[in-house]
Amino acid sequence: MGRRQRARLSRGIQYGLLVVVAVVLAFLADWGQIGRAFFNIEVGAKQFPDVITTALVNTIVYTAVGFAFGLGLGIVLALMKLSSVGPYRWIATAYIELFRGLPALLVFIALGFGVPIAFQLRFDIYSTVMLSLGLVGSAYIAETIRAGIQAVPKGQVEAARSLGMSPARTMLTVVLPQAFRIILPPLTNELILLTKDSSLVYLLGLTSEQYELAKFGRGALNQYQSLTPILIAGLCYLVITIPLSRLSDLLERKYGGVRTKGATK
Repeated sequence: MGRRQRARLSRGIQYGLLVVVAVVLAFLADWGQIGRAFFNIEVGAKQFPDVITTALVNTIVYTAVGFAFGLGLGIVLALMKLSSVGPYRWIATAYIELFRGLPALLVFIALGFGVPIAFQLRFDIYSTVMLSLGLVGSAYIAETIRAGIQAVPKGQVEAARSLGMSPARTMLTVVLPQAFRIILPPLTNELILLTKDSSLVYLLGLTSEQYELAKFGRGALNQYQSLTPILIAGLCYLVITIPLSRLSDLLERKYGGVRTKGATK
């Protein structure tokens, strides 16, 4: 038997096994119970419109403020890490390694409960979310931006300097615009990660008007004893993340991207 024949036989056996497993599961599953648990129409109808007007909107807002803060801080950290001044590089490196190594959960707990206890300093919900998501996200964003800056051809910098541009003007008007064109795909992926990390906001003790999707689904789960609210919350997350994923793929095909060391969680 030739190599191609063996390969076709192997694929056929695997497909056959998958079909057998699917048929067995279909016969053994309690579809009535699954329908009541996941697709309870009555429970699902009660989630609207609040799951959209409150939970989905809050998730988007929390993600947006966290990403905006993380992007701004990430640019500063990336420039510090590329600086010729040693202390700037050391501070940026220490920060990046610290917040890439810490779980976002601990950062939320520290800012939501630790800081108020230790310093009698309280933030509102939006400031806490912005700082928590931004501090963690900026460490990853900084490495992505750094890699993007280093991917810009040195000839671009030399040409700008030969025209009399200062180093700061060269960075702002020549290097950073080209770097951001390169790193748009990984930045979009970071936005997706922050969207999912926004589910940690539930730790902060939210009012009903501040619920995001995860907290909203969990509260409804406890109330109705049904997984339908969790399914609806998950679908709402997909409404955000799938278009962003497609956008990331589109940008990567159009502009290309960079892979950064440790840039994934």
